[in-house]
Amino acid sequence: VQLVESGGGLVQAGRSLRLSCAASGSRFSINVMGWYRQAPGKQRELVATITSAGGSTNYAGSVKGRFTISRDNAKNTMYLQMNSLTPEDTAVYYCNAGVVELTSARYLEVWGQGTLVTVSS
Repeated sequence: VQLVESGGGLVQAGRSLRLSCAASGSRFSINVMGWYRQAPGKQRELVATITSAGGSTNYAGSVKGRFTISRDNAKNTMYLQMNSLTPEDTAVYYCNAGVVELTSARYLEVWGQGTLVTVSS
């Protein structure tokens, strides 16, 4: 299973961006998915998570009310709508998923390669 993020870029403070994370592979089931970010010189931190059916979400306090996580299971894709961006949101954003391989029943934690978001003041 592979996760590929897209949608990052350079944006001015106060603007919005939407990130996407597409999962590909064969015979797998995705459980919880999440977005993490790592700013220069800082540790990777949780941004938001969403359960398999999308019924439950969780946000870091710094993004609550500004970011919205969602997923489309039919497309094996997760999204992060980011509004009212600030320079403090500048980071590489990573997609994460808990995946069950249906052929082996193995549970894997999969990461994407990351997409850079830069917010200018």
